[in-house]
Amino acid sequence: MSVQNPLHLDEYSEPQPDLMLLKPVEDDYTSRHPRPEDVLLVIEVADASLDFDREEKLPAYGRVGIAEVWILNLRAKALEVYREPHFSGYGSNVTLRGGDTAFPLALPDAAVRVAELLGPADSP
Repeated sequence: MSVQNPLHLDEYSEPQPDLMLLKPVEDDYTSRHPRPEDVLLVIEVADASLDFDREEKLPAYGRVGIAEVWILNLRAKALEVYREPHFSGYGSNVTLRGGDTAFPLALPDAAVRVAELLGPADSP
């Protein structure tokens, strides 16, 4: 796992996802930044950065073939799950809410309750 560290997409682009689930490597990425082929899942936590994450980062991740990206949309209290990468973004997009459970493609037995990602519900 990597938190807010660079992801080497190409010679001109190294975004810093909020969280990456990475394939294990012997040196734990101390000799180089992870590349798209190393990534199992990218998670962006978005409030003020929501538009940038959707319009800039998401298409860049899709272009290089990152299989799955989650955007934890704090504004809408939802988890946006993007799969099926292609040249301009992702072909599949599902929005999950607090009562739903997400299953990462790379770890299908790992159930993630969306409510736990969103934190405590606001009091009325």
